[in-house]
Amino acid sequence: MTKEQNNPLPRRDAILAAAASRFRRQGFERTSVREIAQAMGMTSGSIFYHFATKEELLVAIMEEGVRDIMQSVRDGLAGETRLPERLLSMVRSHLKALLGTRLDAMTVLLYEWRSLSPTAQTRVMASRDAYEALWTAPISEAAALGLVDADVVLVRQTVLGALNWTAQWYRPGGRLDIDTLAQRMYTMLFPRVVASDVQGAACASRSKAIGTPSESPGAGPSETVPSLN
Repeated sequence: MTKEQNNPLPRRDAILAAAASRFRRQGFERTSVREIAQAMGMTSGSIFYHFATKEELLVAIMEEGVRDIMQSVRDGLAGETRLPERLLSMVRSHLKALLGTRLDAMTVLLYEWRSLSPTAQTRVMASRDAYEALWTAPISEAAALGLVDADVVLVRQTVLGALNWTAQWYRPGGRLDIDTLAQRMYTMLFPRVVASDVQGAACASRSKAIGTPSESPGAGPSETVPSLN
């Protein structure tokens, strides 16, 4: 039985996984279609039945990587309405998709885009931009509340850059699991959101206890803690 026949993944998905593994470890330019085919127990011609060129294979890996991470974040956002929970969920969902079973594909997406032709770059960057747009609304909301820098694009780039860099150093089974890592990074990346949420919860608890409106410490009647709903 060949490796291909032994593989439980559909043939196209198995090719993508094998190619992503080689591209991540050796680089796109240094990996041949023949090597990928040998890893699959296939001929090079069988690869080209599914993908016309090696670049088309790379584009498919990247586009599916973007779809995976976008779906992960959307699923994580389901049912979350408050800003702190939304941002924490986005950080957690991004890390779970990035560092999970598709780590090879995600790493290729992040670091091999320069190997693409200009036309292919435009195609892949359109998918990436659609994903990054998901982050614009919550970061803009935080900026309007004064909880992050007013330069929303810079904040988004900083957040995603920090999250994506974990692909270089994170190791499963280490001192941090992904949930703990997500909580720690959320706290570091959005400290004023965290502080405001804690302050708001404390004020709400005090007002519930004494039956008065929630106010920030020392604030006048109209200077209530900004709502994050």
